Amino acid sequence: MTKVKLAFAVDAASWAEAAPLAERVAPHVDVLKLGLELFCAEGPTAVRSARSLGPEIFLDLKLHDIPATVERAVAAVAGLGVRYLTVHAAGGRAMLRAAVDRARRDAPELTVLAVTALTSLGETDLGEVGVSRSISGHVLALAELAWDEGVRGFVCSPLEVEALRARFPAAELVTPGIRRDGDVRGDQRRTATPREAAARGASVIVVGRPIRDALDPAAAARDIRDELA
Repeated sequence: MTKVKLAFAVDAASWAEAAPLAERVAPHVDVLKLGLELFCAEGPTAVRSARSLGPEIFLDLKLHDIPATVERAVAAVAGLGVRYLTVHAAGGRAMLRAAVDRARRDAPELTVLAVTALTSLGETDLGEVGVSRSISGHVLALAELAWDEGVRGFVCSPLEVEALRARFPAAELVTPGIRRDGDVRGDQRRTATPREAAARGASVIVVGRPIRDALDPAAAARDIRDELA
């Protein structure tokens, strides 16, 4: 069985705030995920600082714009040594193809991940923005579109990962919404435990608050890695 990577979501408003926790957790995870808040505050400086700690870097920007703008954004990220970068699958075929082609040309090690449906969304939320199909059907349809345009990795909830693994055996499947038994779910609606997500076919599981809010974040990260193993 292929090893499932553990990614820690470094959610902070500045690198000065994030650094002490990232430094403690980095030896016990495979990937550090930097989100929009931190990147807007610190930009490439935060990426370089996180890279110096050792794990791979997942830049979670969820790009969604016209194709030319997204292509230029991918080009800007290409020189940062990032392993994963997110775009929204809902951006459409031309945008997805532009992102994939630029990544292949400028940074072959960079995996473009298409976000299907945010784990904070439920059926009602999708209906309110005009999506009439089920979440599972919506996720699969967006993944099919993205795969056609060369995307080889997806972000999906643990509840859809099994279906995506069956449909795309070679894809990298990244699953947020990870909660251990007893963890507070917060704004995540479609969740699973680390073991469940791994068993369903996840390639990378993303854990934020259950590590960040633990009394001993390093120990929490080690416990999750042990569960995955």
